[in-house]
Order: sequence, then C-alpha cells, then structure tokens
Amino acid sequence: MNLSSKLLSDAVNEFAGLPGIGKKTALRLVLHLLKQDASKVSSFADSLTKLRQEAIYCKQCFNLSDKEVCDICSSSARNKDQICVVADLRDIIAIENTSQYNGLYHVLGGIISPMDGIGPSDLNIDSLVTRIKEDNTKEIILALKGSMEGDTTAFYIYRKLKDFECMISIIARGISIGDELEYADEISLGRSIMQRTPFENTLKG
Repeated sequence: MNLSSKLLSDAVNEFAGLPGIGKKTALRLVLHLLKQDASKVSSFADSLTKLRQEAIYCKQCFNLSDKEVCDICSSSARNKDQICVVADLRDIIAIENTSQYNGLYHVLGGIISPMDGIGPSDLNIDSLVTRIKEDNTKEIILALKGSMEGDTTAFYIYRKLKDFECMISIIARGISIGDELEYADEISLGRSIMQRTPFENTLKG
C-alpha cells in the first residue's frame, strides 16, 4: 500500500500487525483516529500504554488483573469449591457472559500442542494441582477447545488429578468440534456448562 505520508504508513503498519486486521481496515482505523480530537487520541494511546505497563496476572488463577488477586478470586460471592479450567482469558470472558457459572477459574495459558512446541511444562498445570491440594476443591470443570490438542490437554490434566477427591467434569459438546469458546453463542455455551458430564464418561467405549 503506497501512502504519501511516512507517519500515516507507520501507523497503518502498526494496526495491520494486529490479529485479523488487514491493511485496508488498518487504514480506515487510522483515518478515523485522525478525525478525532487530539485529547481522545491521547486517551486512547494512554490506555494501551497503561494496560501494557500495569496489567498483571492474578497469582491464583492467572487471569488478567489490576491487582495481585483478581476480582473473581477475591469475591465472597463466588463458589470456591469449583474451578473451571480454561486456555486463556478470552474463555473466561465468554463463560462469564453466559451468567451460568459462579465458581473460580484457572487459566492454563494455552493448550498442549507439540506442533507448536508447547508441552505440559509450558502451561499452568502444576499450579492447578497445588491449588486443589491446598483448597480441597470439590469439582474441576474442563472447558477446553474441542480439538485433538484440547482433548490431549484435558486427558493430561485428568491423569494428574484423578487420584484427588474431587469430581472432574467436562463441558457438554454442544459446541462444534474445533470451535473456540469465545466464538460460541452464549446460550449454547451456557447449556454446555450446565450439562457438563464426568470426564470418565468420555473414556468409555
């Protein structure tokens, strides 16, 4: 894309580096910002800078947080007996939008994927085991992507936890195989959580 201004070109290239943003969309976004008041653009830039510099990960569940322990983990209204295991914070947002779950979370930071060089040691699995030991958790809900990698991760976690005195369940497969949780509609995702089944049932047959 040939642009007359290097400033414009640099800004477009930065936006185009974001996931799902092509050069044309990037140009449209940059031109939109140019039409805004300088104060609005500064506020936009400051919010991104502040996010990158000040956001931290909850020391308990690894959700993105403004403080050491996130609002979900510290809330007295949440069910402390349940931990929903997810790949990343986008899954937490998707599940929270269903209003069908009131327990805690544990963010793995991805899923086991040998093709991408991601093994169990690269994920927050050992810390999950430690939480269950210390908190006497009653139920672990595996809410991972319905793919070979997601199933491998779920099975690995099951093997690590099967000797603990807690129920290990998996969300119902009301979501198409291979779909990301964040793209599931709220009704289907909520139903999948409510109709979760013991993980052991998936191993039979």
